Amino acid sequence: MSVIRWVVREGGSANRWLAALVARKPKMVAAVALANKMARMILAMTTKQEEYRMA
Repeated sequence: MSVIRWVVREGGSANRWLAALVARKPKMVAAVALANKMARMILAMTTKQEEYRMA
């Protein structure tokens, strides 16, 4: 939730996907969507046995 609060307070983010989602949807829906996206990334990394690469 701290990332969501930061996006709401600052009015934008380096993560354009999250900023656009928060602008369209309620904060709790955006939080669940972010958690789902992170979970899918973690699942993909563990099944492929890859290390996290920062973008």
